[in-house]
Amino acid sequence: MHVLILGGTTEGRLLAGLLDGTVRVTSSLAGRVAAPRLPAGEVRIGGFGGPEGLAAWVRRHDVDAVIDATHPFAERISFNAARAAATAHVPLLVLRRPGWVPVAGDRWHEVGSLEEAAAALDGLGDRVFLTSGRLGLAAFADRPEWFLVRSVDAPDAPMPARSELLLDRGPFTLDGERGLLARHRIDVLVTKDSGGAATAPKLTAAREAAVPVVVVRRPPVPQGVPVASTPEEAAAWARALAG
Repeated sequence: MHVLILGGTTEGRLLAGLLDGTVRVTSSLAGRVAAPRLPAGEVRIGGFGGPEGLAAWVRRHDVDAVIDATHPFAERISFNAARAAATAHVPLLVLRRPGWVPVAGDRWHEVGSLEEAAAALDGLGDRVFLTSGRLGLAAFADRPEWFLVRSVDAPDAPMPARSELLLDRGPFTLDGERGLLARHRIDVLVTKDSGGAATAPKLTAAREAAVPVVVVRRPPVPQGVPVASTPEEAAAWARALAG
C-alpha cells in the first residue's frame, strides 16, 4: 500500500514515522521552509500544479490513500487535495491538531483573517508581537504600531513599517516567552489558531501579563472529509485500509 502524506507539520512527520516500514510512505513538502525537518520514508518537495496535477501524480505513482497533514491554515492545498482525491477515486483523511481554546484570564479577540486582525489592533496596544508566519504580513504594512515579527524564515516585503524581525523556530518555552514579552515591552499579541503545544506558551505568557491576543480563526476542513486529531488516529486509519 502506498500512502501520500501532504506534510510540512510536526504531525505529518510523526505520522510518517508511525507508518514507515508498515506501508510505503511518501511525504510531500511545499518547499516554503529553507531547511525543513525531513520525515521518514520517501520525500518529494514542491507543488503539484493544482488539483489536476495532484490527481495525476496520485494515479502515476499508484497512491492508495492520501492524508492531508498540512498546516491548519494551508486552505488551498486542503481543498486541492479533496478535489484530487475525488478525481483519482482514492480515500482522503485530514490530520489536524486541535485548535486552541481560551481559558479564564485570556483576553482574546477572534477574527476571520489577517486583514481583520490588523484592523482589530485599534486601541489594543502600541507594541505588537506578530506570530502569524512569514506570509500575509502586507496586511500590517500600513499600521502605526511597532511590531516584533517572529518567523522561521525571512518574510517577503512588505513588512510593517516599524518592525524588528526575529528568526526562530519552536518549540518555545514559557520562560522564554515571558522574557520576550517583558524585554520588548509587548502589549498585544497577534497569532493564528495553529493549535499544538510547540507555540502555545506565548498564550500563557500573554495571559499572565494581561496582554490582549488577536487570534485568527482557522479555515474549515473541506466538507465531507473525515478528520483525525492525532498521528496515531491517522496511522490507524491507514493501517485499516491496508488490512
